[in-house]
Amino acid sequence: MYEELIIAGFGGQGIIFAGKLLAHAGLKEGKEVVYFPSYGAEMRGGTANCTVIVSDSLIASPVVANPQNALMMSHPSYLKFLPRIKAKGRALINSSLVKEELFREDIEIIKIPANEIAERIGSSRIANMVALGAWVKKTGVVEVKSLIHSFKQVISADKLDLLSLNEKALREGEQFVS
Repeated sequence: MYEELIIAGFGGQGIIFAGKLLAHAGLKEGKEVVYFPSYGAEMRGGTANCTVIVSDSLIASPVVANPQNALMMSHPSYLKFLPRIKAKGRALINSSLVKEELFREDIEIIKIPANEIAERIGSSRIANMVALGAWVKKTGVVEVKSLIHSFKQVISADKLDLLSLNEKALREGEQFVS
């Protein structure tokens, strides 16, 4: 197993947190992991993306120009990363914020209204976990329970009260693609 994922969106969507959580879950399962965050100078609203590679064997390079998978949470990230996905790859699109459609026949496209689901649960701030739960369920790269067990090691102390809400969001995303 070897999965490359770029998670992309704008600052404030929890893009970096989602990548860090996925990387930690991969480590918990004894897998090889690369986690490479990248974000603009702006605190909120600027671009943010991270690359996560999870593998059963050694990872040769952390650089991913054309990923197998992309999880795109905003329209600008969709425009930037959809054309880069390798043929036979997978795109998970937050259809709450991405309305325009580029056409690609050579990849699997999964649309999830992550913001609407998150708002229904209690906060649009957990849309990242809805999308991550869906992607993890679809790929099987790690188990959702590994993500849940990783929360306490990854989440900042001031957000510990959001653990149950984040877990619910992961489960909702998982159920959306089941």
